[in-house]
Amino acid sequence: MSLNGVLRLACSFLLVAGVVSISTKTASADEPKTTKVTIKGLELEIPAAWNSQPPANSMRLAQFLVPGATPEASAELVISSFGGAVDANLNRWAAQFAADGREVKVTRGKVPQGEYYLSDITGTFNQPVGPPMAGKTKAVPGTRSLSVMLLTPEKGTFFLKLTGPDATVKAAADDLRKTFGASAKDETPYTPQ
Repeated sequence: MSLNGVLRLACSFLLVAGVVSISTKTASADEPKTTKVTIKGLELEIPAAWNSQPPANSMRLAQFLVPGATPEASAELVISSFGGAVDANLNRWAAQFAADGREVKVTRGKVPQGEYYLSDITGTFNQPVGPPMAGKTKAVPGTRSLSVMLLTPEKGTFFLKLTGPDATVKAAADDLRKTFGASAKDETPYTPQ
């Protein structure tokens, strides 16, 4: 089966299972085309250029490939939903980067779907290799991660994590915020405890 066939099959499974629904939004000439994606009640407007992929593991509700200047410069957006305190998640995300040279900026904001916290981290990412239980990682310098914890009052807590080369993630930062209706200008600084 071709890669396109596998992707169609995976998306069909998620649609039938009721986890993900997809519809395309028609854009005006000055507005980029987006695809409306609903994941467990969370509504997102994903840029049409971001390619849906089958989730790599059962903890992921959805994932997208965010194209970079070259295929090697692509980033990955992962969407998941589970619990945990705000500061515990922010600290966990920071710990995924080597302490030496790591830069972290955390902001918070509010959108119609709920309150959110956004962690912007640059440095050397300790990329997981192999099964999660093995705990093996590979150092990937020049990485940036934008991780969002979106607290929706009735649907639960969702995580949107965009990770990849610094330039690619930086270029996609505004689009990531737009997926859930946020804007950097409306955010305020937040310091994890």
